Formats: sequence, C-alpha cells, structure tokens
Amino acid sequence: MPLSVPVTPDLLFDRLKHIKLGGATCLYTHEKCEELAPLVNQVLELKKEKEAVVLAHSYVNPELLLVADFVGDSYELSRKAQQTSAPTIVFAAVKFMAETAKILNPTKRVLVPGKMNGCSLADSITGEQVRALRKQYPDHTFVCYINTTAEVKAECDVCVTSSNVTRIIEAIPNQNIYFLPDKLMAKNVQNELQKKNIYKNIAWWDGTCYVHEDYDPDMIRYLRTQFQDLKVVSHPECHESVLAHSDYVGSTSQMIDYVNKTSSNAFFLLTECGLSSRLQLESPSKTFVGGCTMCRYMKSNTLQDLVRVLQVPDPEDDISLSSDICQRALKCIEEMFRYGK
Repeated sequence: MPLSVPVTPDLLFDRLKHIKLGGATCLYTHEKCEELAPLVNQVLELKKEKEAVVLAHSYVNPELLLVADFVGDSYELSRKAQQTSAPTIVFAAVKFMAETAKILNPTKRVLVPGKMNGCSLADSITGEQVRALRKQYPDHTFVCYINTTAEVKAECDVCVTSSNVTRIIEAIPNQNIYFLPDKLMAKNVQNELQKKNIYKNIAWWDGTCYVHEDYDPDMIRYLRTQFQDLKVVSHPECHESVLAHSDYVGSTSQMIDYVNKTSSNAFFLLTECGLSSRLQLESPSKTFVGGCTMCRYMKSNTLQDLVRVLQVPDPEDDISLSSDICQRALKCIEEMFRYGK
C-alpha cells in the first residue's frame, strides 16, 4: 500500500478477495472491482496532480486503504500529517480527527471527504459544557480523549489516546481527575489504576461510542465454544465486563501489533469491523470471526467523495479553526506529548 496506477480490476480483486467480514459492504466480487478500479485510478492521479497526501483511518472501507499514503488510528495519522511536506491533507475518517491534523498542521489545507463526519462520542459534549463543568469541578485536572472536537480540547488540560490514557492519568500529580467524554474508558482506567493500588478521584462525562458500547460478554462466550484457541482482542471503549473476558485490550494500533505477533489463527476483534477488514487485507492467512459492527460515520467515506474533494471540495469539507481554538487545543495536545515522554 498504496497502489500505483494503472490499477486493473484483476489486481484490485486479487488484493480484496480475502475480505469476508462486513456483509455486502466489504464483499468484493470481480464485478464490484470493475466498478471500483476507475475510481481508484482517478484518486491516484488526482493525488499527484493536487500534491495531496491521503490519510485513512483503519475503520474506513478497504478500497480507501489501498489509495491512502498512510493508514492508522487518529493519533498515528495526525503525527504522519506533521511529517509530510504535502500542502494538502485529505483525511478519510471523521471530522474531529481531521481537526486534530489541522491543529498540528495549521498552515496546511485539511479536507475530510465523509458526508457524515460526526461521531457519537465526540458529539456528546461541547466546549460550553466543559466550561460549565470546570466551574463545578474547580479542583480537577480535565483530561480529554483524543476523540473530541477541537473546541473541547481547547477547554481541557491534557489530551490522551487509548494507548496512553492510563499512563498519563497515573502521572498527573493531581488526585482529582475529570475524564471526558467516554464513561466506559474512564471506568476501565479506574480499574487498571486500582490493580496497581493507585486510587484517584475520577469523575467522568456520560458519553460512549455506539459501536463499542454494543459488545457484550455473551458474544465472547459463544464464539469461544465455536473456535478453539480463539483470541479475543478488545478496545478500551468497550464495557468493563467485555474487557474482563478478553485476552488483550489495546488501541487499534496495539490490537494490530498483537494480532501480527500472536501465533493463534482465530481472532475476535471487539472494535469497528473495519479493523478486521484491514487485517484480512494485510494478513489473509489469519481468520477473523464474529459479526460486523459498523461506524456509520467512518463508512460514509467513499472513493467518489475522495475524487470530489480532490477536484472541487465543498466549504464544509475544508477544516477551518480559529487561531485561538488552534492554540489552546495545541497546548492540550502538547501536554500529552510532555507526559508521554
């Protein structure tokens, strides 16, 4: 990855035919590849013409991964955006992720192609609500998950990712923490700290990711009876009861590393099923089981919209943030870098 032009339907089918999880959305027949190949070629040509770099989150449809210059989670991709010299960044994901890329790259143009660029988790809280909470909890350090809008980051003290959240909250000298917006992640962090005999006063917002919230231990128990040596790999946005029945818990990047380094052949990934599709694309010899829980926002990114934003983007595709929001949100993110050292 990524592909280079010209891409034929046969080549596309050879790359995508192993992907089975995800129902009709991620079922790649030769006929479907014949429809996709001209769009793939168009995107690859437009990237060169417009001097653009395409970033794709692991949760988007697999054909987008094939045209992306970088694939990963929101934190990884924002860091990659910092390292590119391309004047235009097209972020196939959701709006808050593109905002983070813009915060870290204020002089670059950042475009988001998804028509539904919201997020049930990020949209659960606003900057105004954070300001009200700070008055209610004046002695607390406000910690925000990276899955928040720029406006919310600008009102918080330190940003975290799913891979460093426990380590950073442990390192913060204040015993009083307000974590937002994911209540499930907050509970899981609290549990992890208590295992280390660290007891902090953690309050939290009532937000959740609707994809991760749907998983339950019954699915795990059933699939373990069907697949010998099944490894259950969960994201920390899931319920604590799910994590208790998992073999491994980590961010999307950590989940990928675990799958690649583990000898077991059967995996149940409890996160948006795009990650399973990505791993089927990259590791066709491994088996991924279970149903497919899709994020409607991530899946709203299409090759057609990639072509559109590279040609003539709509105003709402162009990420625009005030210098004040950018500066204050950047300080929040830089605190994460400081604690993460």
